[in-house]
Amino acid sequence: MAAGGFCKLPNGHVVVALNLPSPGGAGGAATGAVAGVAVPGASVGAVPGGVRVLVHAVNRARALTRLRNLGMRAVYLRGNSAPPTPDEITAVLHHPDGLVWRTTPEAGPATPELWHPIRALLRRPAARV
Repeated sequence: MAAGGFCKLPNGHVVVALNLPSPGGAGGAATGAVAGVAVPGASVGAVPGGVRVLVHAVNRARALTRLRNLGMRAVYLRGNSAPPTPDEITAVLHHPDGLVWRTTPEAGPATPELWHPIRALLRRPAARV
């Protein structure tokens, strides 16, 4: 099960944040939450800590539906253990797609990674010859 949470905005919309495990990492192979995704700069399954995905939607159900429509079928939100921070809310609200991700750092890096559009996560790896 993915850790995550949500935050209700003043206009009634929500921002949902989910920590999804790496497909090849510890515990990730069983869940299949992000199976088959390609992370730029790394081979499939090589993301050490997984990814943190932010979704802006009208309600929680629609946010999870947006992820499921992208192929992340085993994504559920139970509880509010890891809600989005104010910086994360700002990042997703300023992105045109309203759906961004970045790798989750194992030990907080000095400079945090920038947010990427979801297209970069779902890009298919190049065919090997």
